[in-house]
Amino acid sequence: MRKIWISIGILALVSSVQGQTKSSAKTTSKTSSKSSATKKVAVKKPAASADNTLLWEITGNGLKKPSYIFGTMHLLCEEDARLSPNLKKAIASTNQIYFEIDMDDFAQTMGTLKYIRMNDNTKLSDLITPEEYARVKKYFTENPSIIPFNMMERFKPFMLTALISEAGMACEKTNGMEMSILEEAKKSDKPIKGLETTEYQAGLFDSIPYANQAKELVNYIDSIDTYKKNAAELLTVYKKQDLKKMEHLTTKSDPGMEKYLDLLIYNRNRHWMQQLAFILRTEPTLVAVGAGHLPGEDGMLNLLKKAGFTVKPIANIVPVTSVQSKKS
Repeated sequence: MRKIWISIGILALVSSVQGQTKSSAKTTSKTSSKSSATKKVAVKKPAASADNTLLWEITGNGLKKPSYIFGTMHLLCEEDARLSPNLKKAIASTNQIYFEIDMDDFAQTMGTLKYIRMNDNTKLSDLITPEEYARVKKYFTENPSIIPFNMMERFKPFMLTALISEAGMACEKTNGMEMSILEEAKKSDKPIKGLETTEYQAGLFDSIPYANQAKELVNYIDSIDTYKKNAAELLTVYKKQDLKKMEHLTTKSDPGMEKYLDLLIYNRNRHWMQQLAFILRTEPTLVAVGAGHLPGEDGMLNLLKKAGFTVKPIANIVPVTSVQSKKS
C-alpha cells in the first residue's frame, strides 16, 4: 500500500495538522535562519519529456475558458511543496479550486478526528498478535507523535501509517501541495470546494478489513528501511513529474492490496468525472487531486479525453532555492 498514499486527501489533513503542530514547537531561530537561506533562486531545468508534468490544461467540449488539473502529493518536505509560475497563473486565471475534499472547511477538518477511529470500539490489539502489538508500541514509543499512543490504539491502522510517513520525512518541516495551493488561492479569495467529504474518504478505509490494515502497519514497522527506500523512490518520481513511472509504482502495490486499487483510485476517478463534466462547464476550475489519479487507462487525464475534453501538458518548472541546490 506504500504507493497509494498519494490518492487519499484525508491524509493531507492528518499530515497538515501533525506538521503544523510540530513546526510550532520549533525555535524561531531555526526558522529565521532557514528562511534567510532560501532567498537566492535558480531556474530548474525542464523535464526531459514534455509530458513529464503534473499540470494539464483542459479545453474544448464547449468550454469558453480553460480549466486545469494538477497532481498533488499530500506529504512533502516544505521546500518541495512550492508552486511553479504556471501553476500560480492557473490558480489566478480560474474562478474556483476543487480538491479531493474541501481543505478550507473547518467542519471537514474537525471531522477528520471523528472519522479516523475504527468502528465498534475495535482496538489495534484486537487485530494483531501480542508480539506484533509490542513491536508497534515500541516503534511509536521510540518515535513519538504529537498524539499519545494510547489514543492512537483505536485509529484506523492506515491512519497510523500516515503518521509514520510524517515521521519518516528527512526534514524539519513538512507540507503538502494542497496546503500550498490553498494558501495561494486564498490570496485572491478563490472559492474552495471538494469532490468528496472526509466522511466518505474515511469510509473507504472501513471497506478495507481492519485486520488487513493492521497487518500492513506491522509490515511497515518491521521493514522500515525498505519503506523509507520506497518512499524516497516515490518522492523522486513525483519531483520528476513522471506520470508513467508513477502509474507503474501505483499499480505495483504491495501483495494482497491490488484488489483495493479500484476502491481507492479508479472508482473514485469515474465518480469525479461525472461531477467534473458539469463543474467544468459552470466556471473555469483548477482541480487538484493526488497525482496517482492522473495517469493510466482509467486515470483522470484519459477520462477527460473520453468525455470529449482536450488535455494539454503545461510546463510545471519550479525555481530551485539555494537550500535545494546545496542538497543536490
